[in-house]
This record gives sequence, C-alpha cells and structure tokens, in this order.
Amino acid sequence: MSKLSELIAELCPNGVEYKKLGEIGGFYSGLSGKMKNDFKDGNAKFITYMNVYSNPSLKIDVDDKVKITEGEKQNVIEYGDVLFTGSSETPDECGMTAVLTQEAKEPLYLNSFCFGYRLFDKKLYLPDFLKHLFRSSELRKQIRRTANGVTRFNVSKVKMLEVQIPLPPLAIQSEIVKILDNFAELTAELTAELTAELEKRKKQYEHYRDMLLNFTGGGRYDNISQNEPCPSVEWKRLGEIGRVAMCKRILKHQTSSEGEIPFFKIGTFGKLPDAFISEALFLDFKSKYSYPRKGDILISAAGTIGRTIIFDGEPAYFQDSNIVWLEHDGSCVLNKYLYYFYQTKPWKVAEGGTISRLYNKNIEDIEIPLPPLAEQERIVAILDRFDSLCNSLTEGLPAEIELRKKQYEYYRDKLLDFEKAS
Repeated sequence: MSKLSELIAELCPNGVEYKKLGEIGGFYSGLSGKMKNDFKDGNAKFITYMNVYSNPSLKIDVDDKVKITEGEKQNVIEYGDVLFTGSSETPDECGMTAVLTQEAKEPLYLNSFCFGYRLFDKKLYLPDFLKHLFRSSELRKQIRRTANGVTRFNVSKVKMLEVQIPLPPLAIQSEIVKILDNFAELTAELTAELTAELEKRKKQYEHYRDMLLNFTGGGRYDNISQNEPCPSVEWKRLGEIGRVAMCKRILKHQTSSEGEIPFFKIGTFGKLPDAFISEALFLDFKSKYSYPRKGDILISAAGTIGRTIIFDGEPAYFQDSNIVWLEHDGSCVLNKYLYYFYQTKPWKVAEGGTISRLYNKNIEDIEIPLPPLAEQERIVAILDRFDSLCNSLTEGLPAEIELRKKQYEYYRDKLLDFEKAS
C-alpha cells in the first residue's frame, strides 16, 4: 500500500467532505477605475490575464506595472489566493486559474479582466494543493458551466459560489502535492533536455549547411584532396538563371471563408488557409498566368521576409507580390539546392536599415554559387539527412511533451477524485 493510500485509510476511511466555494471563501475583483495612461511608467506590479491563464503556480517576478497612488483602494493579492480569468472568447478559457504559492515582497495587484478568491481560513488548504485542484478535469467542468455568453463568455461569480471542492486533511494534500509536483518537474526536465538537443542539432545542421555552401573561403572546398577535385563553381545572379514569378492578383470579392481551392495570403503562408477561391477561377487563372510547378520554392516577400516553402503541387493559389518564386528551367540549379541557399538569408538589406519587403529586383540581383548539378545533388543529399533529423526531433518533441502532460493529467484527476463522505 502506498503512503497516500495509508493516509486515506487512516484519516478519511469514510470519504472526504466537500465544501461549496461560498461556504469557505469569497471573491474579489481586479483593478478598477484605471485608464490607459495608468499602465505607462507604473509603480506597482500587477498580474496580467496571460499570467493567470498560462501557469497554475503564479510567478511573482513580473514586469508589468500599473500606477497606484497613495491611499488608493485596490485589492491586493495575498499568499494562497486563487486567481481566475473572468472573460474570454471561448468558455474553455473562462475561469482558468493560478494560485499565489509564494509570499510577495511587495503589493501585487490583479488585471481587471480577472478576479480573485480568498479563503476565510487559509489553514484549510495548502496553496500548492489548490494549484493542482483547480485545474483538475472535474473542477474545470464545474467552472465552465458557470460561464455564459455568445461572442464573449463571462464567468458568473454567483454560480461560482455553488462550485464544490473536496477538503482532504492537510497530510493528504501534502502527499498529493509531492506526487504531482514530481510529475511536473520531470516534464519540465524532459522539455529542457529535448529542447537543448534540438538546438544542438540545429546548430550542427547550420554549420554543415554554411560550410557546404561556402565557396569563397572557410568552406568545404578549402582543403580538398587530389582524389576529390574541387568542382568548378560559377557565380550568377538569380535573374540570369530565371525570373521572379507570382500568381495573378486575387481580389477580395473573389474569395470566401469556405470554398474549393485554398488561397494563401502572407498571414497564412505555411499555415492553414482562411480564404478560398472557386475551382473555375483557379483553373482559368492557372491556365493563363504564372503558376508554380511542383518543387518550386515559394518565398515570402513580405511579413517574415524570405521564409520559404517547397510547393507540394496540391491545388492552391497564392497572394500576388507577397508570395513569389524563381521560375527557371532547371538547367543551372536544382530547386532543393535553391531551398538550402535561401536558408543562408542572402536577401540584401540596406545599411543601417531593414527590409520592409522583398522586391523582384532584390531577389534577381542576389548572386548564387553554382557548382555542377551532380555536386548540387550531393550537397542536397547531405543537407536532407540533417534536415530529416532536425524535423524528427521537432515533431517528436511536442508529441513527447504532450504524452507527459496527459500522464500528469491522468494521475492528477485520479488523485483528486475523492469519495464523498456520507
């Protein structure tokens, strides 16, 4: 029998008492009467909506400040208080909680879009127990039921007073905290390890990519052996080997939120589309105007400058002038070689300034080293292997973290599911 089972058998063999929030505590509001200017050059720290939403255990080393005048009456957060997000665009975000699990050395205030809950007797619960309890599936279900709205949802504090929570003995609370904190710590350690490994692989990849594409010194071809002669490298402007192309302009009235063919704008480039065009318009424009071939490298000419995507050939249309590609016959350069070359960020930036967008001439004037196609293929094969390794780590990282998160949530909900005392 585990220590927790022994404690339950000893201290509450007939179940645990449940209490309504209104019986053991009360709610208080966040900042009130504040104007926009009060959040400039503030003198007191306050907890934002995202502070509450993103972390069950509240961090007090925050940078956000608000102006509080001497004698001003505002509610101050205290150790052990439970903070709630009060209003959001989805019911799932409503009533998300964070608990102040450490003493604040200076007054700490709360965002006006949130509200707090304070126990009448703070000895009833360990703050670290509350941070797990209020994010458990059963309690979240009760809290979500108190939210109402259509385009924006608000938690009802009156209904919240009826929400019931278990009141196990402090010794049981302490043991549960040890178990769940250990899960959380292991997840954080795993995340840090995998992230560090991913960063290491990325740096290795960037090192070999830059070395393989460096033909001017400090690269792969400096100390070439006699049995592996340095290939002849020709330098050309991109405008000499092709031309910058783009799709025909699509007008707003030609798009819809639902449709047959995805239309990618700069804001959805590489993401999910939020606009579509008809198949008839797509086929008409595709037959009359420039359209990328499968394998062409699409470039963002605005927004995140120089971001690249390999066109997969699936029916789609792209925003003119903001998403472009180099149209060429493949006799001088492989598309995949171009893809890796673009990653070295060759885009011209004016001295002391930044690029607001890439114009066709910016792209066409870029000089590219062009070894023979066979050498390009060899370079691409090496970089593909590195890219595949990095991608497998990138994809595996979220999956592994999600698995640990689900394990934590499973054990949290099991441990916090107490039999109700008769």
